[in-house]
Amino acid sequence: MAERTETIQVNGIRCERCVNRLAAALGEHEGILSAYANLLGQVTLSWDEELTDRATLVAALSRAGFRERQFV
Repeated sequence: MAERTETIQVNGIRCERCVNRLAAALGEHEGILSAYANLLGQVTLSWDEELTDRATLVAALSRAGFRERQFV
């Protein structure tokens, strides 16, 4: 198993219900080992790189209404 952990900053988290919606969007995703989100929009994910990748997880977040915050 090749575990990777990363914190991704996202837009769209405004309340506990948002956090729960995000957890539901990722909870059944194959390869997710853990997911934690806070009301500041920080989502810390751990996943098995043999089963999924960062781009797939960011796409799942996007489908649930959370967009990765881009810093310039």
